[in-house]
Amino acid sequence: MYRASDRVEHAEWLSDIERAADSLGLGTTARSHAVDLFLSTIPDEDRSKRATMAASVYVGALLASEERSQSAVAEATGVSRLTIQQRWKGLLESAGLEAPEW
Repeated sequence: MYRASDRVEHAEWLSDIERAADSLGLGTTARSHAVDLFLSTIPDEDRSKRATMAASVYVGALLASEERSQSAVAEATGVSRLTIQQRWKGLLESAGLEAPEW
């Protein structure tokens, strides 16, 4: 869970989520999931925030049934595909959800 003040404190990252969502053509539900996931799991280290933001966008799209490839999300968020691959399941599980068994 996060505080309302987290939205203000991390406005730059939320703007990055919106830019990536625009680039990927994601709807409001995917964007909302991505923002909620990011704000609920913000890492302490600044260098980890971009990876968490990217994984949040990927998982938000999955939860909204607007799947995008890891490569497409990586390109839209400025991280490597491997970064998303390594983080998305942990992010999903930290939100109390189970990762699919594809």
